[in-house]
Amino acid sequence: MGRISAQKLHVKKLVAPWLNVDHTPEDLLTGVSFASGATGYDPLTPKIVSVITLEQQLDYFDEYRGKLVAIAGEEEAERIIDGAFFFVCAGTDDVANTYFTTPFRILEYDIPSYVDLLLVGVDKFLRSVSARGAKLIGFVGLPPIGCVPSQRTVGGGFHRRCEPKRNYAAQLYNSRVQVLINGLNAEAGFNTRIVYLGIYDIIQELAEGGERWGFTETTRGCCGTGLIEVTNLCDSRFMAVCQDVSKHVFFDSFHPTERAYKIIVDYIWDTYGYLLQP
Repeated sequence: MGRISAQKLHVKKLVAPWLNVDHTPEDLLTGVSFASGATGYDPLTPKIVSVITLEQQLDYFDEYRGKLVAIAGEEEAERIIDGAFFFVCAGTDDVANTYFTTPFRILEYDIPSYVDLLLVGVDKFLRSVSARGAKLIGFVGLPPIGCVPSQRTVGGGFHRRCEPKRNYAAQLYNSRVQVLINGLNAEAGFNTRIVYLGIYDIIQELAEGGERWGFTETTRGCCGTGLIEVTNLCDSRFMAVCQDVSKHVFFDSFHPTERAYKIIVDYIWDTYGYLLQP
């Protein structure tokens, strides 16, 4: 989604990952991505799957700022960061994997109390991003987690219907995080504007009524069986891939296809674009 968002902003076609060692000056001047798949606001989430934490991503941003100052100077670096759009997207893996798939949290927390745990992480992270000079943050809410193929498979019963508890968790999180964001935006001395970007409704429409956009498969991924495979298990060298990916809402059992992502991003800009102006 980040790549398509960058195109929508007319910044560049691809946002370079920070861990790419071959950054060009142009990369640094126009933006990079510090994202790590499968991380989350729950500190346990990145530990379970050994991925980069949000705190480490903030450290990477600090490294980035140092390099930006080195090539552009302090004044220009500050101008670039002041005018930058910060895009924050996390939380799905907290709910789908850490809470519902492993026993570590579900035995200790009910859904509302786990959502509150996540909000502690959200608040801390947004304050940390703000303290580093961000003036505009686009904050992405959670999708209907119970409707992605893998969660239909593990929780949706024989007919693989959308799983209601996962969707309830996502909806509760979305409602409470908007209250948190509104509070931060109203807080004296908080110099960042945060815009909540809701994606729940559009992804639910794609997952349950994708025929409207010409999709013929909305409940299975494009690779393998489409029921459970994700990331490396969808390596096309070893796993069959559907003949026409454009007919699928999901590429693997967790992530939308490029065509679906484009619809999602178009929805975001059509709905919230006026709020994302500097």
